[in-house]
Parts: sequence; C-alpha cells; structure tokens
Amino acid sequence: MDKDEVKLDRNNGKTILRRFLHIGPLLTIFIIKSITIMTLYLNSMWFPAHSSIYAFLNQATFITLSALTSFNFVMTAIIGPSYLPLGWRPKNKNDENQLQFCNLCKGFKAPRAHHCRKCERCVMKMDHHCPYVANCVGHGNQSHFIWFLTFAIAGCTHAAVILICSLYAGLYRDYYIYHQEYKKATVKLSTWSLILTIFNIGLSIGVVIAVGMLLFFQIRAVFRNRTGIEDWILDKAIYRRRAIVRAAREAGDMEYDVKPFVYPYDMGWKKNAAQVLNFTCLPVGNGIEWPVVEGCDQYTLTREQIAQKAEKRARTKQYRIAKKVTGSWFPLLSYGFKTACSPPLTDESRIALEIGDLVNVTRWRKHWLFGEKVKEEKNAIERSKGWFPRKSAVELYDENDDEDFDENEENSKNKKLK
Repeated sequence: MDKDEVKLDRNNGKTILRRFLHIGPLLTIFIIKSITIMTLYLNSMWFPAHSSIYAFLNQATFITLSALTSFNFVMTAIIGPSYLPLGWRPKNKNDENQLQFCNLCKGFKAPRAHHCRKCERCVMKMDHHCPYVANCVGHGNQSHFIWFLTFAIAGCTHAAVILICSLYAGLYRDYYIYHQEYKKATVKLSTWSLILTIFNIGLSIGVVIAVGMLLFFQIRAVFRNRTGIEDWILDKAIYRRRAIVRAAREAGDMEYDVKPFVYPYDMGWKKNAAQVLNFTCLPVGNGIEWPVVEGCDQYTLTREQIAQKAEKRARTKQYRIAKKVTGSWFPLLSYGFKTACSPPLTDESRIALEIGDLVNVTRWRKHWLFGEKVKEEKNAIERSKGWFPRKSAVELYDENDDEDFDENEENSKNKKLK
C-alpha cells in the first residue's frame, strides 16, 4: 500500500486541551515544573548565571534540558501513535484471511497493529499505553517518546546535582559565616524551601531511576525492532513450537521437529534504529508495510497470531460466577488476605461480575482467573474481559469430557488385564 493511501488519524477525535486533562499528564507537568522552578531558584543563589561563563552555561544547559523534556512530552501526547483508519481493509482482498478482524473498529488489523482498549482504536505498531501522556506509544510518536525519556533523565540528573549541592551549602551556611567564608554562604534556606528542596531531590532521583528503566526497555525494543506486545507474541511462538515437539515425542515420534519461528522485522540493530531514532522525529514508512527479513512476508507475524488465537480458543474453559465480583484490584474484605495480596502483576483491567454470569477463561493464576464475560446478546460488540478472583467461580464441565474420561479409564483397565 502506498503511503499517500493511508490517512493517519493522530488525535482520535480529542482536542489538544482534552488530551492533557487527565491525572497522568497533569502529574507529569507538575513534576517537570516543580523540579525546574526549585532548581532555578536554588541555582540563583548557589551558582548564579551572572557570576561566570561556567555558571551561565550551567544554567543555560539546565533550561535547555527542561525545555526539550517539555517539548517532547507535549509532542508525544498530541501527535499520537497514528491510529489505523476505522474500517481499514487491505488493498488486496485475498490478504484478508491472513489478518485479524477488529469488531470494535469494524476493520482489519494491519500488521503490527493492535487494539487499545483505553484509546478505543487500533494503533499502528503499538508498544504500550502510557498513562503519563494519556496516549499510546506507537509508530507515530515513539521517537518523541524516547527523546522525552532521554531529556527527562538528563535534566533530572542535572537538577539533582544542583539541588543536593544547594542543600549542602544551605545547611552549612552558618558554618561558612563563622569561618568568614562569605563567598560560600550564599544559599539561605527557610523552612519551606528546605522541605521543597528535599521533596524535589526525591522527585529527581525517582525520575532518574524509574524513567531510566523505561528508557532501557525502549532502547532495547528499538534495537530489536520488537515492541513489548511483539515480545509476548514471540515468546508464545517459541513455547507453542516446543509444546508441539514435546507432544509428538511423548507420542513416540522421537525425530519429529518443527521449523523455528523467524521474527520478520529484525533487520539488524542499525537499520532497526534508523526506523525510529532520527532528529526530525518523523515516523519512517506508512505504518502498515514494513521491511522484512528474507524468507518472511508482510503477514508472517499475523499468521502466527491467528494460530495462537486458535489454540487459545481451543483451551478456553467456561466458568459460572457463584459469588459477586466488584472488580476491585484488592478485594481484601470479600475474598480474603491471600487473594488481595497476590494480584496479577499486570495493568490489565479487573471485571465486575454478577452471580450466574458465564466467563470464558483463558489464563489461570493461583488466586485469579482471566477471562471474557459471555454476552447475552449474540451481536454485542463491546467485550468485557479482565481478571477476577478464582474463589468467585466454578468450572463447568462438558458431559462429553466425562464420557471421554470414562472411556480412557476403561481402556487402561483392559490393558492391565491383558
């Protein structure tokens, strides 16, 4: 598909103002402004810009880092990840059987596109939904997002140095005056400025640690040309093939083997990085067609996803809700200490369920289950899925399963008699 044939939807119907009226962006703006204002205030006493050329460069560098952090934060939020057009279909109708269909967007999912339940749209090359920009990170804004993380770490590291040095100078001000070192006794801290200094030192160090970890995973994803979602798909592809081989060998075919899955988008770290990291921050390509390695095609990954979904449906088990579920993340009072203190380590939603509801379960944990509520209306589009306490439900067994079990048990007895 040619680039001009794809009309990118960047804002998903939201104005720029509405994009920032969420707790995540407001918290991010508060952290940036708090650290910036407090750092400039203390720096004006500890190392004022007019005192020397080095002091001027020090302050100019910090202001630049703060401005670049704010700029890339805003651009990440307002540019967006590039949403797949509603009702999208491939140019060649024969390709439709190699793609997944999105019932919510009423169109096919392009290669590397995934539906975000928070944005309520299919996102091109979706990596994750970031609550701090109230938007997804994907094909359109990944470059701005990485630069935002980079400048935030650099700016907060610089701020932490200035704040800690200023705090030290302020705490020892009386000592410097007593020893007549008046040039060092320039930082004067009130009670509130002392509290705010310590608070912003904590913020700065916290940002460096937390955002540093996120930047590490983003850079790794860029060099591998593999999003977090695609990491998960690849892990399942490897596990799926191992399970097939193991089952065949347990059945007696010791030489059975399957061709390993080849991830199609890893073109080498230099070419991978060139698709995202550039000074213009503009996305490379149209977000639908991608360079692939030899032996693969545009639908190699989507065919694997379809196969994984088919296996997922095959292992699905149905449960009936026996005790009301509120959808709480920590249901301490209703389901006890063990359930509340061992939640799934994921940001996936929890669902509220009533007694008698049916749920198709696809994932199991010791105290939690993940599944999709069975809708009463057959044509219902909205899907309600998420985690719920295991104690709330009972598994439903098919009569055919019992017949199969009895038949297998009878066969095993006959073998022993023989």
